[in-house]
Amino acid sequence: MLCSPNKYLSILLGTALFLHSFALRSAELRDVQIELRNDRYRLYSESYLDVSRQALYTVLTDFEKFEKFTSAIVESRNIEPDKRGRPGFYARMEGCVFLFCRTFIRSGYLLLSPIAEIVAISIPEESDFKYSRERWQLIPDGEGTIMIYDFELEPAFWVPPVIGPYLIQRALRGGAERAIGRIEVLARAVEDEKQAAKPVH
Repeated sequence: MLCSPNKYLSILLGTALFLHSFALRSAELRDVQIELRNDRYRLYSESYLDVSRQALYTVLTDFEKFEKFTSAIVESRNIEPDKRGRPGFYARMEGCVFLFCRTFIRSGYLLLSPIAEIVAISIPEESDFKYSRERWQLIPDGEGTIMIYDFELEPAFWVPPVIGPYLIQRALRGGAERAIGRIEVLARAVEDEKQAAKPVH
């Protein structure tokens, strides 16, 4: 059966956009490890993202964007620096284990080493975690960046025995796998915006 020129053009355009979308998916999760030791969970991942360190640093220090990384975060923002001048952050997450659902708060401060490292440390008295520390290391690799992510946390809330730890570890792994592509898209938008802002000579 022959297609009309317009329909044929639509098919070609649709195919081109489909292939282009795969070409843009260059974020690669190269390694992810999760362990539970003494009630403390640890996630370690190493990823390659086809964007600059500067763009990634811009995204990862803007907690307003964290809601776009994962659906688990329902509210996130940067807050005023503490008395020592360290930038603050706030994140509210929601999750369920079987029929047990609740909100989790993480609030604390950032330790910044532009544009190489970001460390987010939660204050236990202001959070639902006895211990929570996230660390992003950004290492240049050609035109892209290796992102090493290390997240260690200890809940201050009840976790159902046996199945609870399994579900938490599965959620951490799934979140890491989904987040890197979204982070790269946001970082690429930062690069595009910066490029568009350059004066044309």
